[in-house]
Amino acid sequence: MLLVVAYTVIAIMGMLDVTPYSALEAHTRDRLKAPSETYLMGTDLLGRDIASRLMVGATNSLRVALLSVTISAALGTLIGTVSGYVGGLFDNILMRVMDVFFALPALLLALVIVSIFGSGLTTTVAAIATVYTPIFARVARGPVLTVKQLDFITAARCLGMSNARIVFRHILPNTLAPLVVQVSLALSWSLLTEAGLSFLGLGTQPPAPSWGVMLSESRGISEIAPWLMIYPALAIMFGVLGFNLLGDGLRDVLDPRLRGMKSR
Repeated sequence: MLLVVAYTVIAIMGMLDVTPYSALEAHTRDRLKAPSETYLMGTDLLGRDIASRLMVGATNSLRVALLSVTISAALGTLIGTVSGYVGGLFDNILMRVMDVFFALPALLLALVIVSIFGSGLTTTVAAIATVYTPIFARVARGPVLTVKQLDFITAARCLGMSNARIVFRHILPNTLAPLVVQVSLALSWSLLTEAGLSFLGLGTQPPAPSWGVMLSESRGISEIAPWLMIYPALAIMFGVLGFNLLGDGLRDVLDPRLRGMKSR
């Protein structure tokens, strides 16, 4: 949680331009300066401050992650809940469609989508959302299959409640725990996917700061200026690690079976 909070605060500071220098400001006389009191993380080939670019890059990465995960979580939860509740042939067909998406590696599928529709923020968000929607559909469907067989759902049907009310009033609230955990994990995956797409030149486009773009730009000169690669790599690592650890912690808190095992 501390890692995620720190990452969020840095992203907000980048969004508000509370940075040591402008992320796009080039100091041509200070090109490839090593970390110092003036430039805490050094400068790049154009003399731009690495720390400022990392802060603004955190904003761009968090924006893509939040938008893509929000879309995939909403769409995937809807698909999985409806599919699990209706069941039968409808459920089988819908889940087989999800299996087709599962059969493709996540980054490869995102690359195909971005290659077809072009690079940019909107396309990157759509690509990542498409990749992770089947995961949320699967995560939502499993608990729905269990909850819909319980006695209180049978009682709701006997009382004449509509299917929509049963799903949104009684089933969905009882299946949120695994979805909350999945959101945290998906945020870490989306950060990594966005960095990968930007590294390949298909995500955030220069000169806009992005951790993946910064890694890509440092490839040719990393031997003489290693800080250009080290700091963006550490930022990606700690961002992904923070959301992964948060997801594991939420799973321990929200799963009563795990709480019972720990208490024993």
